[in-house]
Amino acid sequence: MPSLTGIPLQIIAALLAIAVFAATMWLWPRLGGRSWRAWTGRIGVFFATQVTVLVALALVANSYFGFFSTWSDLLGLDGGPGTVVDHKPGGKAISVTGEQKMYSPQGSAKEHSGLIQQVRISGGASGLAGKGYVYLPPQYFQPDYASQRFPMALVLSGYPGNAEKLISLLQYPASALKAIQNNQLPPTVLVMMQPTLSGNRDTECMDIPGGPKVETFFTEDLPKAMSDDYRVSDQPGSHAAMGDSTGGYCALKFALRKPDAYGAAASFSGYYSVSTDPTTGDLFGKSAQLKRENDLLWRLKNKPAAPVSLLLATSPNEENYADTQKMVAAFKAPTAMSTITLDSGGHNFHTWTREIPPALEWLGKHLTPPQPVRSA
Repeated sequence: MPSLTGIPLQIIAALLAIAVFAATMWLWPRLGGRSWRAWTGRIGVFFATQVTVLVALALVANSYFGFFSTWSDLLGLDGGPGTVVDHKPGGKAISVTGEQKMYSPQGSAKEHSGLIQQVRISGGASGLAGKGYVYLPPQYFQPDYASQRFPMALVLSGYPGNAEKLISLLQYPASALKAIQNNQLPPTVLVMMQPTLSGNRDTECMDIPGGPKVETFFTEDLPKAMSDDYRVSDQPGSHAAMGDSTGGYCALKFALRKPDAYGAAASFSGYYSVSTDPTTGDLFGKSAQLKRENDLLWRLKNKPAAPVSLLLATSPNEENYADTQKMVAAFKAPTAMSTITLDSGGHNFHTWTREIPPALEWLGKHLTPPQPVRSA
């Protein structure tokens, strides 16, 4: 079956829509008259034209925005609970399931452009596992950096999201490589994932009472796995999180709630509080305090300031614009706050591609560069 987000299926759908439209134009004169057959024929071809055009447009929109990544995702067949993973002492938490080259003017050799690995990350503390991509910068493979540990940036998509779009549409690895080459960003390992690890449930990156421990996975399991299985620093000053929409909310929350895990966070069109709805289920276990604890504006106003750096990206057209101003007004030292405010821009990939390059340059000022590996 063709991939739901693949170009071949979009081409097939577009050609089918064109063919049905052409057939409608050819048949229309023959369907004149007032008989029930003529009426039925006109309704039938009109309906077929509308359906095929809408399907073609829906496939293109789904591929662009990443609403559903697979047929099972679309049909709701991936809605099972997370999987408990048992680990043996010394066992690796990250398994590499595939690789793809990066291309740049310097060539495709990993020493020049880096390498993207498709991975599965298993968490001991959370009992969850998630799939994603790791981008290793070219310096990771260069002899001069053989004894260096690298900073790490967790990159999260929105919900429902597709980690592949972080590479193909938002072009995080390509943008990071360019920033590294321009000395705007230290050589940094990217970990690109979806923010949900429990089927189709929108967990809002929470440790849900009686449910999946998604926050634990991203703030404890993932940093530990990366430092254990890759040459990634285990220091919070070398860890950042960033993302769009839901991913942006999660990134900010990780930094504010767990500053010992992430020292910096950037949010593109992210929001600052969450509510339960049919996609989330009961997030808070009817606890008003837990809901407040996950309200970022409430945290800035009522909790001791965290020693982290935050970047909020928005525009006057965004729904989060007014709340972003409230966030800026509420923060206090030692939290550091920066913003990107576009003249215009919506909740879409085009807007975020304009915000990512300056955000990476900002990140370069807040990440510790590669450091020598400490001896045991």
